[in-house]
Amino acid sequence: MENPKAHSIQSQRVIIVGSSGHAKVLVDIFEKDGGFEILGFIDSYRSKGEKTLGYEVLGNEESLPKMLAEHAGCKVFIAVGDNWTRKLIYDRLRALVPSLEFASAVHPSAQIGKDVTIGIGVAIMAGAVINSCTEVGNFAIINTNASLDHDSRMGEFSSLAPGVTTGGGVVIGAFSAIGIGATLSHRITVGAHTVIGAGSLLLDSCGDQELLFGVPAKAIRSRAIGEKYL
Repeated sequence: MENPKAHSIQSQRVIIVGSSGHAKVLVDIFEKDGGFEILGFIDSYRSKGEKTLGYEVLGNEESLPKMLAEHAGCKVFIAVGDNWTRKLIYDRLRALVPSLEFASAVHPSAQIGKDVTIGIGVAIMAGAVINSCTEVGNFAIINTNASLDHDSRMGEFSSLAPGVTTGGGVVIGAFSAIGIGATLSHRITVGAHTVIGAGSLLLDSCGDQELLFGVPAKAIRSRAIGEKYL
């Protein structure tokens, strides 16, 4: 997988799926990158022609195959913050268009270290830092001013909220969400579908489907796959 910045010198048409708060941030990233032409939004909960930041809602998910047929080579970005919901949308879109291609979005102010691997459909926001020898899985989110230290790995559809800090050698499981301002110590593993609460300090590894809060963070209860956290 390649760093999407390597393609920024070529204009790439993109349709954004979702048109609310998270999508607004992605509009800003794509515009500032300079290598993308935003065609508009796909949103099944708004009327065609409604606008966000000057771009129109083009239709719902079912209209995507026709749009892509009219715009050969266009890519799609799923701009939805909830990890599990993002996966459900991905599955629906893949069923509609099996050959669908996804863009990644990296804000120009993000700092990307050497030998970093970035998957497809990834969002890396303003001020984020990703240090060397790190892997960011498909459809992950690294939010504003979040820091992922060296030799770490984020699973697919996982996320770091604004201001998260991790030590080196951290592993974050698929679909797990690290809350605003949380800190993860060096060389720990967060299981899949786990949520670390805002402002928490995680000093030890934790398992799958857990909800943890506090300083230091403690498991509060288990959580169901797909349970809302935003």
